[in-house]
Amino acid sequence: MRYREFGRTGWQISEVSFGAWAIGGSAWGGGDDGASMRALHRALDLGVNFIDTADVYGDGHSERLIARLRRERSEPFIVATKAGRRLEPHVASGYHRANLAAWGERSLRNLETEAIDLLQLHCPPYEVYDRMPEVFDALDGLVQAGKLRHYGVSVETIAEAVRALDYPNVQSVQIIFNMFRLRPAEDFFPLARARQVGILARVPLASGLLTGKLRPDSQFPAGDHRHFNRHGEAFDQGETFSGVDYETGLRAVAELAPLVPPGGSLAQLALRWILMFPEVSAAIPSARNEPLAESNFTAGALPPLSPEQMAAVRAAYDRRFRAALHARW
Repeated sequence: MRYREFGRTGWQISEVSFGAWAIGGSAWGGGDDGASMRALHRALDLGVNFIDTADVYGDGHSERLIARLRRERSEPFIVATKAGRRLEPHVASGYHRANLAAWGERSLRNLETEAIDLLQLHCPPYEVYDRMPEVFDALDGLVQAGKLRHYGVSVETIAEAVRALDYPNVQSVQIIFNMFRLRPAEDFFPLARARQVGILARVPLASGLLTGKLRPDSQFPAGDHRHFNRHGEAFDQGETFSGVDYETGLRAVAELAPLVPPGGSLAQLALRWILMFPEVSAAIPSARNEPLAESNFTAGALPPLSPEQMAAVRAAYDRRFRAALHARW
């Protein structure tokens, strides 16, 4: 495992880190806590030292599994969580000082810790960015009180990511970035680099499309977002398959498959592709079991992609996705 600077925090984090949405159980058709714990332990064995979760993942279940991991391991690791998506309705007016404090306290209890390493606003409505002085003043107060060490944002769009950079104590931006979503590298990464803001590449495998294991007839449980949110029925469409049409995504996967090196997998290639961008602090794939952990968290060992491989990925994106997706997010 290699490590990268995480913005201005002073942390060196594993370049492939653990995304803990799937182990929460919600929106992924249920979960197996035993398998999830084995995956978490294997990730740490492989050098992972950063885990990203959220209070809404299984209504806190993911956070509580991570607290259990801390009890079962002696080595330190960094935990980032997110807050805001539990709001019903999820509206900008809910992002106020009292709620921010309450969300933080709930995550502190779930994580069984005295201070949250990194608290991220969880894809807040764009209108929140118009209220940012109030919102970030509240977050600064939580840092000063010792409740948070740092804070950042998770975003849906480039516009939100750019707007977040206006606030000097934002330490990180979490954004969807993968072989099907290239715009962040063009329109956001240079700005983040100039501000020394860390970048977490989320949905790195496009909800499983970039594993190469899905087929036209693949079925998903009713509680899996890949079943119920393909067109944004429950939350932003970009969270599911990165917003790409499923059949088009499968055709793109077939086009990318020949790029996989001997002994590797498409998922590992997709993660190694993300690591070709030095602005990225970490890619954060999920792992619901130990074999997935073994595969995902060793992806950095693949050789760097060649200029020809990088060009082939861009050509596939330009041909199949740019017109439909590039301006949308």
